Amino acid sequence: MTTLKIGGVPEHFNLPWHLAIENNEFKDEGVDLVWKDFYGGTGAMCKALRNKEIDVAVVLTEGIIKDIINGNKSKIVQTYINSPLLWGIHVGAESNYQKVTDLENKKPAISRVGSGSQLIAIVNAKKNGWDLTNLEFEIVGSLLGGVDALTNGTADYFLWEHFTTKPLVDNGTFRNVGDCPSPWPCFVIAVRDEVLENNFEEVKKTLKIINEKVKLFSTHAKKERFIDLFSARYNLEREDIRDWITITEWNQGKPISRTLIKSIQNKLLNLNVIDKTVTIEKLTKKIYL
Repeated sequence: MTTLKIGGVPEHFNLPWHLAIENNEFKDEGVDLVWKDFYGGTGAMCKALRNKEIDVAVVLTEGIIKDIINGNKSKIVQTYINSPLLWGIHVGAESNYQKVTDLENKKPAISRVGSGSQLIAIVNAKKNGWDLTNLEFEIVGSLLGGVDALTNGTADYFLWEHFTTKPLVDNGTFRNVGDCPSPWPCFVIAVRDEVLENNFEEVKKTLKIINEKVKLFSTHAKKERFIDLFSARYNLEREDIRDWITITEWNQGKPISRTLIKSIQNKLLNLNVIDKTVTIEKLTKKIYL
């Protein structure tokens, strides 16, 4: 039995992994897949990959591309979620900000440097024509840190996945003043180079299993069967889950394309998130299943 340590956010997107783990589907193929939740998101997972604390990560596309370019010895092996991520733009419930345009030259909270919350804050600023040189960030570590920052006024707004933060909007902690969808497929699966070299067959088995598992969510009708389970596990309202599954598409094993990687890099370069582009071979490892 080979142990692989995998990291991901404690959010609804990752339910298929948990269902497969609970059903011993990885162990049946000789892989002990040990899941770790990362409340700090993509920045924390990139650091864990670098430090060899995890072997695999279900991580935001933009964050891992930036980190691999900056020296993370990992590869993207496939897309996990084909659809964009819907980022909610949140302010404190008691703040005076009423719309997105009120946030120009204001300070966003971010979980970590290089995190999705930072990169999409840049995307949002660029989209609104704001001067990026005026963008200063408050590092808060996690969603709970974002709650504290907006409540205490150490930051002015916070971007986080729309539906994860919806309960905080509903209970009056946050107000949502808008949304910013990521301009690319949101989650990919990344694996450390050393693991790809030493445990290639186990990685291949892991991908086969998860790609088979997400077929449970391949159509809207199939997804609807899991609304109650999503709602119960992630403390989300059924109607919010219904809205979310409508815009979410899981990938079933189709490799990430050269064209898409080039497009994402060009967009990140235009946003000054990265200072160079690299070859697709530097960023990805194609695994034929």
